[in-house]
Amino acid sequence: MSIHKPHRRMMPAEIDLPKAKKQMHQSQYCVYNPIRETFLSLAVVAADNTFARLKGLIGRLRLRSDEGVWIVPSRGIHTIGVFFPIDLVYLDEGYRVIHVEESFPAFRVAPWRTQSASVLQLPPHTIYSSQTQLGDQLVICVANEMEQHLHSHMTSLQGQVRS
Repeated sequence: MSIHKPHRRMMPAEIDLPKAKKQMHQSQYCVYNPIRETFLSLAVVAADNTFARLKGLIGRLRLRSDEGVWIVPSRGIHTIGVFFPIDLVYLDEGYRVIHVEESFPAFRVAPWRTQSASVLQLPPHTIYSSQTQLGDQLVICVANEMEQHLHSHMTSLQGQVRS
């Protein structure tokens, strides 16, 4: 007769904190609007699996000004179980803005957009403060890639000024 042993849980001292922090930061994305030269968020978390998409913002009490959730893939979302209004930015496959909803209320079903590939859920007034509009092309990437993108963008702008 065999005895089933439960899996041993890792104790806090056994967890590799630098590795855990690195993995946690790898899942956060920056969202930049180069047309308006503004950031929409510095800490968007991708909800790119079934469980994460279903959970979304359910149970959260608020979003900090630099936070957000990127629902991938998505053609529309709901705010049932969300206790605060949010801004919604619908994106096509190339991260072009195809629809926006400002201060979308809690406990509602948002519009369904068939051409949408993903939806950004952001704090209220993000769309207004970033001046994001339909047709804007967004850049979504991890922080070190964003740094490289901004550096190359600034270099090309400086080259245009010198010409």
